[in-house]
Amino acid sequence: MKNECEFCSFKSKAALMLSDGEIGRLSDNCALVKLNKGDTVIKQGAFSTNVVYLRSGLAKIHISGPYYEQIVRIVKPPSYLALPTTFGDKINQYSVTVIEKAEVCFIDMIIFRYLLSINPSFSYEIMIELCRNELEVFYRCANRTQKQIRGKIADLLLEMSDQIYHSSLFSLPVSQSEIGNLIDASRESVSRVLTEFNKEGIINMKGKRIEIENRNTLLLISSNG
Repeated sequence: MKNECEFCSFKSKAALMLSDGEIGRLSDNCALVKLNKGDTVIKQGAFSTNVVYLRSGLAKIHISGPYYEQIVRIVKPPSYLALPTTFGDKINQYSVTVIEKAEVCFIDMIIFRYLLSINPSFSYEIMIELCRNELEVFYRCANRTQKQIRGKIADLLLEMSDQIYHSSLFSLPVSQSEIGNLIDASRESVSRVLTEFNKEGIINMKGKRIEIENRNTLLLISSNG
């Protein structure tokens, strides 16, 4: 349908700043793709021709380092991906992989830059998202290096509950090995702490299904690190 973006219920705050004509240009140069868990959204080292908008589902950002692949963060919607290539290097500096069935919009880079150049309000909202993402990376870096394993796991569970699923009951979208990679811990350490939390009545864990039963204790563990 022509100008589908105009009627999209997943429209970003930035897209709300566009005029009807600008939304039309965006829609004409945007492709909606449905992806399954494990599908690649962005590949590190590949030439970038699109900005990607995650409108539903979950994805992980990961970077290939000198020794192994590092998960940087889990991305929830609504979120723009590949923004750094819009302003700088044309080569993707990280990979993005779906971890929970997702819908993404591939927006032509040329049109995206054009909209940035003619609409200051749109540009402002995109810059806000860039700044927010940068601060989140700094915060995560500090937690990785300064918090103990129990504090890291508490942070992850609270993030899943409060920011991603908005429920005390959820299923972990990644494996314990991936959790360890995300928080710089071994899979064995992740398994041990989750088991401890379960025995202490902080959570009720059955496989990947988690229910937070004592949020106050989890918050205390998080704040104490």
